[in-house]
Amino acid sequence: MKKMKKFSALLLTAAMTLSMAACGNSSAGTSTTEAASNASESTAETQTDTASSEAAESTASNGDLEDFNIVLDWYPNAVHSFIYTAIEKGYYAEEGLNVHVQFPANTNDAITMTAAGQADAGLYYQPNIISTATNQDVPVKILGTIVQHPLNIVMSMKSSNITCAKDLKGKIIGYPGTVDNEYFVKAMMEHNGLSYDDVTMQDVGFDLNTSLISGNVDAVIGTYINHEYPALQKEGYDVTYFDITKEGCPDYEELVLVTGENQVKNESDKLAKFIRASRKGFQDVLDDPQGCLQILLNNQDKANYPLDSEVEEKSMEILLPLMADNSTDFLTINKESWQNTADWLLKMGIITKAADIDALVADIPQ
Repeated sequence: MKKMKKFSALLLTAAMTLSMAACGNSSAGTSTTEAASNASESTAETQTDTASSEAAESTASNGDLEDFNIVLDWYPNAVHSFIYTAIEKGYYAEEGLNVHVQFPANTNDAITMTAAGQADAGLYYQPNIISTATNQDVPVKILGTIVQHPLNIVMSMKSSNITCAKDLKGKIIGYPGTVDNEYFVKAMMEHNGLSYDDVTMQDVGFDLNTSLISGNVDAVIGTYINHEYPALQKEGYDVTYFDITKEGCPDYEELVLVTGENQVKNESDKLAKFIRASRKGFQDVLDDPQGCLQILLNNQDKANYPLDSEVEEKSMEILLPLMADNSTDFLTINKESWQNTADWLLKMGIITKAADIDALVADIPQ
């Protein structure tokens, strides 16, 4: 069997981040001092959305508001509309918060900076949070789930006739070099009575779409159903995909709101305010997705992170059912889901010991 990389670094499930970054290259137990040092360096590079405070300033003077720094998982897009809506409509200001949206300079900023107390909260990924907290003892806590199901898919050109994992036998699969995707493919192969050796994994870095449409690979994993897929469709490419959770991968939670242990201990009221206002923002997104998406588009960084309105509209349609449904409210925590994902990570050897899910959950009075 091909040698699987050891999961000693932060596992990134998001294809949009496209590369795995470690809290440190040391073994489990990365120190808080090291994390703080890394976070300080990141803070200098992390870009802040200066428009974030404008709505707050119109409601109250900055002197009356408490700063709250939130680090995104990637550049602003449809999934973040609830934050920009809550800013625009003054929901955070009503709670006494002046929210600053920060764009990550490094793929692990959201977890490193929050763990080190350099940011109040961040957006990160369920499998990564579990593995980082369990293997490296990084002091993080989960506040609630933003996207309740995976966005990661296996995408191919329709002409390749790849409709399920069995069809990947003998194929070249492009991926962003992240360990999680290696394990996802391994799980899918074994689920279908095949072997990881039956496929060839090719690290294509950032060039997932380019590698697929150029024919350099037969399929790609690490692409998102709400981003790469609609983007290629808009460009006129006849692409298709299959759901990895139907092929032996866990139905994990894609995007999660995280904070640090010290913030939970010392600033739980501040975190509760952010959660309350965020839920109001998300309710507005549910009630008026087009209007709230326009708020995001109006605040985009066109010079550095331009958004395609058509792709974001399609993304919003895909995301909303995955962010809340009749059984699970926005920003709640489903411990059963967390335990199921942790059990799978342990079974696959991604974590080296059983995860303590109860210890991961932040107890924030609402």
